[in-house]
Amino acid sequence: MNTNRPYIFLVKIAIFALIIGAIPLPKILLEASPFWMLLFCTYWLVWFDGKIRFFFVLILGILVDVAHGDILGQNALALILSGGFIAYVKQSFSVSNLSTQQVYIFAAASIYLALFLLVHSLIQGFHLNYYLFLAPLSSALFWPIIRLLLAKSQY
Repeated sequence: MNTNRPYIFLVKIAIFALIIGAIPLPKILLEASPFWMLLFCTYWLVWFDGKIRFFFVLILGILVDVAHGDILGQNALALILSGGFIAYVKQSFSVSNLSTQQVYIFAAASIYLALFLLVHSLIQGFHLNYYLFLAPLSSALFWPIIRLLLAKSQY
């Protein structure tokens, strides 16, 4: 998939991901909701190449930290390492069928959750709701919808 300006596309999808992440939901749905920025960032990492792409992933992670009021760098670290996993499996990811892509998304979201919980428990202690463990599953389930919407939005 080619576009002349992949960084402008990244800005558009990042704003969209931040808006979706800010939608007020009941607490249970909010904690089990997908990692929106990870889904949008995964699409961008897989279908666009860039020399400084992880710098932009860092900036997006810091924006998520600021938007959600989390510890500064917590989401950034999780997004960079999850994005690193996606970049590592990029060749296989881009030619895989949808169900295999969902497995990759589940693995990346599990990495994201593990790092998020590690930093959170080191700083603030281990106080969480167990609905948070549904976030990797919901990320994998929402991946086909996000992929379809982003593929259609390029044209």
